Amino acid sequence: EAKITLKRYEFLLLLQKWAAPIHHEISRGLETLQIQYRPSVDVSEKVELSRIIEAYSEKFATIKEREIQRGMTLAGPHRDDIAFSVNGKDVQIFGSQGQQRTTALSIKLAEIELIFSEIGDYPILLLDDVLSELDDFRQTHLLDTIRKKVQTFVTTTSIDGIEHDIVKEAAIYKVHSGHITAPLCD
Repeated sequence: EAKITLKRYEFLLLLQKWAAPIHHEISRGLETLQIQYRPSVDVSEKVELSRIIEAYSEKFATIKEREIQRGMTLAGPHRDDIAFSVNGKDVQIFGSQGQQRTTALSIKLAEIELIFSEIGDYPILLLDDVLSELDDFRQTHLLDTIRKKVQTFVTTTSIDGIEHDIVKEAAIYKVHSGHITAPLCD
């Protein structure tokens, strides 16, 4: 448990460093993203693995009887949570659909950059109908950010509102009644 908790904590700190500026840019400087790890035991930057092991031992001893009564585990990495806040408010509870989608995209773009920084290659990106809940600016910004560096497959019901230069560079396939057409050309 302790190793998983520590690695998650370290990863989320790193992801925060990548995601916050991406989110800030996509939101035109109006939103600040924070990622908070909510583990079963206290973890901070200075906590070592041995301290987390000790904290889990103490926690499990404290809740043993309640776990037996309920017939389930009440602590451990499988019970941990991650919270996403925009401007200090939990985006899952108080965020609009656009803010929730922007948060998800910021995390995805941060993961892409993080992978690139670790292995030197970008992964293939799949975006399934993410454009529908974004305004034209955020659609264009997203597609402009990933174009020419990340091979991307995007599904959408409409390409209206997407900047012409971006659409022009893409291979566009249309699916109608289960049939796929050849790439559409200008």
